Amino acid sequence: MHLISRIEKRSSGRYQILLEGEDSFPLYYKELRQYGIEEGGVLTEQSYQEIMRELLPVRAKKKALHLLERMDRTEQQLYRKLADGGYPDQVAKEAVDYVKSYHYIDDVRYARSYIESRKAAKSLRQIERELYQKGITREDFQCAAAQLEAPDEERQILSWIEKKRFCVAQADRKETDRFIRFLLYRGYGTAVIQKVLRKCAEFADENVELHKN
Repeated sequence: MHLISRIEKRSSGRYQILLEGEDSFPLYYKELRQYGIEEGGVLTEQSYQEIMRELLPVRAKKKALHLLERMDRTEQQLYRKLADGGYPDQVAKEAVDYVKSYHYIDDVRYARSYIESRKAAKSLRQIERELYQKGITREDFQCAAAQLEAPDEERQILSWIEKKRFCVAQADRKETDRFIRFLLYRGYGTAVIQKVLRKCAEFADENVELHKN
């Protein structure tokens, strides 16, 4: 027997059922009546197993498919969405595994698409940070990145120099350090930053010599 400690009303006619010392789960009002669920009451083991093994898994799988129809998601994003919907941990994981088995979600595919759509304007390291926040592992990121042409980070840095109107030849040490920190924050490595700044300085020196002559 399972003691029902609390029933919380949620949106769209759903209720979250909290069992004492156990996972909570969402049901609709008609199901509360069907199983005789009320605060302070008890849920039989048979009813509990039916809800956890039959009712909720089917509903969670349908919900997962519906969520993926609206937009592509990572495994972690989909799991979080189901968990936010009140589904117990094991039910949410089962639904994620189900859609994954049919390749409706694929973190490498997601990462590849994400990199491709952003690599023209962002460093690979910054893209990796963003994907990590979405639940993409380092291994899946590296697998996806290996399938694509790397971003032209030198060109991106030159673009930032132009956007920020940063004059390499005239900037003092403090201004240069501030600009370098700006680029480091956006994921560019020290080596590529120094390479581009050195080229810009050399180009500026060449122009000065030409004007002298």
